Amino acid sequence: MSPLSTSKKLLVALFGLSLLATACGSSGGDKSSETTTPKASTTVAEASIPQGGTLTVGAEQEPDCTDWIASCGGSSWGAWMALYTSLPRAFDVVKEGDGWAYKPSSLLTGEPTLVTSPKQVVTYKINPKAVWNDGKPITSSDFKYLAYQVRDGSDIYDKTGYQQIDTVDDSDPATAVVTYKTPYAGWKGLFGGGYGILPSHLLDGKDRSAMMKDGYDFSGGPYTFKWTKGDNITLTPNPKYWGPKSHLDKIVFKFISDTAAEFQAFKAGQVDMIYPQPQPDVVEQIKAGITGFNNSFTADTGNIEALWINNANVPTEVRQAIGYSIDRDAMVKKLFGPLGVDTATQFLEAPILKEYANPEAFAMYKPNPSKAQSLLEGAGYTKGADGYYEKGGKPLDLTIMTTAGNQRRELTEQILQQQLKEAGIKLTIDNKKAGDLFGQILPAGQFDIAIYAQVLTSLEPGSNTLFNSVNIPTAANGQSGQNWTRTKLGTEADANMSKLDTELDQSARQAAGVQASEAQAADVASLPFDPLPNITLWSNKIVGNVSDHPLYGPWWNLTQWGIKS
Repeated sequence: MSPLSTSKKLLVALFGLSLLATACGSSGGDKSSETTTPKASTTVAEASIPQGGTLTVGAEQEPDCTDWIASCGGSSWGAWMALYTSLPRAFDVVKEGDGWAYKPSSLLTGEPTLVTSPKQVVTYKINPKAVWNDGKPITSSDFKYLAYQVRDGSDIYDKTGYQQIDTVDDSDPATAVVTYKTPYAGWKGLFGGGYGILPSHLLDGKDRSAMMKDGYDFSGGPYTFKWTKGDNITLTPNPKYWGPKSHLDKIVFKFISDTAAEFQAFKAGQVDMIYPQPQPDVVEQIKAGITGFNNSFTADTGNIEALWINNANVPTEVRQAIGYSIDRDAMVKKLFGPLGVDTATQFLEAPILKEYANPEAFAMYKPNPSKAQSLLEGAGYTKGADGYYEKGGKPLDLTIMTTAGNQRRELTEQILQQQLKEAGIKLTIDNKKAGDLFGQILPAGQFDIAIYAQVLTSLEPGSNTLFNSVNIPTAANGQSGQNWTRTKLGTEADANMSKLDTELDQSARQAAGVQASEAQAADVASLPFDPLPNITLWSNKIVGNVSDHPLYGPWWNLTQWGIKS
């Protein structure tokens, strides 16, 4: 997972873009849409899609870097714009029935071979048509390079899964044989997701970060990109791509970080498409109706937004008291009621992975003043003359952070501040720039509470990555652990979370996830919050099947789009 803003492998931090719960869809203009899900192919006949032209998209975030495996490379927007469009991956995530499933991508000739005994061994057969944009074939050495860079490198965003790899045999260029030291259940999420495959013939022996962090010109996907810092990322078709060819000449992702300005640019026709955060003014305008454009919103996402609580700074009883002091349902209804979303999320996995959690794990945390009082006084806190609790002469004063300028989250903070004041807990707001918050403050544990969202990059549960004590950033793991909340739930909970990554039996894996979620709830490791719906708005000039994808965003099938002149 990664945060929606600068993160990645569960992508982290979502600065604020998608989430879960139940949402309905509505539309203005020519086309109405209910909650959308990607289809296997476009509903528009190939021959009717216009050739050429430029599509301009309003992009709310600029990535910190494009070295996707480095700690700076976790931007969700960066992945949607440049990673998924330029780098190949072993598996795609596709809609299957009511859920989502892995399907071998066009990089492979078919399903890899899995052997589980005496060791887990996965054999990938590479499509002989798959080449980089310089014409060189994509080979097993590219798999090996990526695996070893992540496994053995420093300043890596997330090593989950790759740490279990023992060897990658690349003796046959067309066949990658991956042997694991210990079982890894999420192996289909590797060699793709938030990292992709990298060209060993260009990077091996070189400074990968220096070559990639400010943009790169290689591609094994349908597009190459150019990053003009502070302004845009522009995609152009990769002429060597072996898959479906782009109908568009160019796709420009124009950076417009302010949601209100982005919305105005869309209404003025300056951009053809936006994927805005559900800020209050945007939600109200959608409710009122927008004519001449298409829109959809969906709750079928790979994101989870929460109050992420630093367990090292905020004691268990205080975390539990917070859970009994705030009305999460009321806040969610106030923020997203016009979209049909009016109840809080009750587990700390993304909604599309609810089978790995108890969906009602946190349901007991509703306003209960006497329960909150009992917890705090039982922990030795007493209420002072100012109405706030204190202990040992030190006031119970917590600081909350989110990305500066996010109106919806700032409103959420103000509501939380008032509700916790009534409970005797002082809450101080101290918001930060996204780069500082996700790049420095959160990984270093220099916070009490933060509001952001985690974003999936693969169909793998995130609890082990986010809450297992072994993943607390330390010198031992190169400060690469993503347990930024410094959660320690005990050996049993850690063991259950570990099974989410190591248990190959699916039913046992799901059972371990349910138990892990219940341990998270009992201790209030963090507090799941709003089901942040994904909103997509696009011009009638766009021809093709536009729909959201819980991992790849709305641009999952960009090669199937055209634009009217």
